[in-house]
Amino acid sequence: MTGHEGDAARPRRPLRADAQRNEDRLLEAAAAAFAREGAGASVKDVARAAGVGVGTLYRRFPSKELLIEAVYRQEVQSLCEAAPDLTAAHPPVDALRMWMERFIDFMAAKHGMADALAVVLTDDSEKLHTRALLADAVTHLLSAVEGQALARSGVNAQDVLMALGGISLIAASEEQRELATRLIDLLLHGIIAAS
Repeated sequence: MTGHEGDAARPRRPLRADAQRNEDRLLEAAAAAFAREGAGASVKDVARAAGVGVGTLYRRFPSKELLIEAVYRQEVQSLCEAAPDLTAAHPPVDALRMWMERFIDFMAAKHGMADALAVVLTDDSEKLHTRALLADAVTHLLSAVEGQALARSGVNAQDVLMALGGISLIAASEEQRELATRLIDLLLHGIIAAS
C-alpha cells in the first residue's frame, strides 16, 4: 500500500460548488495534457488550461502523482457511468460503438500516464477492481445488444475488453487514432450477428 492509498480510502468532505468546479476543470485539463504529453506534462500548463492558479492545483493535489491518480480514477468512473447513459439514449449497437471509442480515448490517456501509474497504482486489487468495473460496463452494453437479438452467442465482456486493449496498443504504436475506429468496426462485425 502506498502512502496515497490511505488518503484515497478516507471519505472526502463534499467540496463547495466553486471548489468542485475547479477540481472538475483541473481533472479535465490534466487528462487532456497527460494524453497528449504523458506524465511529463507541466502542472503549470494544466492549471492554466483549467483557468486556475498553480496554488489551487497544489492545494487540491499536493503532488503530480496524486493528480495522476485522481485523473485515472475519474476517467474510469466516467467511462463506466457512460454505459447506461449511452444505452438509454441510443440504439444498442450505436451505444456499444460509442463506448468503445471512449474506451480507446481512455486508454490513450492511460498510456500517457503509464509510467506514473505504475508507481501510483501498485496494488493489484486496484487493477482487478478497475477491470471488474469496466467488465460490468461492457456487460451492460452487450446485454442491450443481446436484448435485441443482435449479438452472436458466446460474446463475453472480458474478450471484448482484451480486444479493445489490443486495438488501443496497435493504434498507439502506429500513432493513428483513425486506425482504432476501423478496428472497432471489425470488432463490432465479430460481435453483431449477421442478419
